[in-house]
Amino acid sequence: MIVRDARAGELAGIGELRVAAYRAGGLLSANPGYAEVLRGLGISGTGEVLVAEDAGRIIGTVMLEPFHRFSEIARSPGEAEVRALAVAPHEQHRGAGRALVAAVIDRATLKGVHHLLLSAQPAMTAAQHLYRLAGFTRLPELDWRPAPGLSLLAFGLVLPQGVPQPIAIDRSEGTPRTPA
Repeated sequence: MIVRDARAGELAGIGELRVAAYRAGGLLSANPGYAEVLRGLGISGTGEVLVAEDAGRIIGTVMLEPFHRFSEIARSPGEAEVRALAVAPHEQHRGAGRALVAAVIDRATLKGVHHLLLSAQPAMTAAQHLYRLAGFTRLPELDWRPAPGLSLLAFGLVLPQGVPQPIAIDRSEGTPRTPA
């Protein structure tokens, strides 16, 4: 499995994958209109859509969305949001979600984001477990209700500042070193 940037021609199918994953988890019942949001994420060019691909098939996706004036919970330019983590129902519990969370954290770090935020429905227990394993903590002060009968829990992760130097191996000595 690899995680890579989505290609423009893949965005419609990625939207359908999101909707299928959310429907399979019973996550659209409180707000059925959210299916259209899931289908459209990334199409406008706001944010970066990543995909997990296995044997040439897209099996999962996540989006990194930098702060903008319509951000859901990000409040400043140094913040970004993780949006729409989704893994195809028949591919779940095989590591794609974990790989996507790690990749979106890496991407945010490289972009200079200092605080990564996300919202999750209370029923998204598997996703919440992945987020906690990755270091996210609950931020109850940012919990919110986008629609009647739908509460979202907020999570956040403070990211290290500065891009780490790549490590090179000195083949003559076999020891790691920082390139000059």
